[in-house]
Amino acid sequence: MSTDTDRTRTLNDELRKNFLAGKAVMTPGIAALGEDAVQRLLQTIAVYDDFCIANDPHGEHDFGAFDFDGVEVFFKIDYFDKDLNLHSPDPSDAAVTERVITLMLAEEY
Repeated sequence: MSTDTDRTRTLNDELRKNFLAGKAVMTPGIAALGEDAVQRLLQTIAVYDDFCIANDPHGEHDFGAFDFDGVEVFFKIDYFDKDLNLHSPDPSDAAVTERVITLMLAEEY
């Protein structure tokens, strides 16, 4: 049986590969890169695998940082309840969790 961390990581990886598995938002800085750049950025996030202790200390694959066309970009996945009002009671349970991935320029963090 998988641990809660394993289930959370799997759900986060699903969201990175298919933004329809949750919600996605981008900051004004990301939007300003233009539609073509945003599409390439989404493809980059889908295959991102540079997780390590420094950027993924809990092993959930919920944060990433990388250079994109000379600009430092972050993505962050947060866990909310289904009403998007409070933190999820159990991020490993998709039935009670709404995942939200935020794409941002590092300077916007």
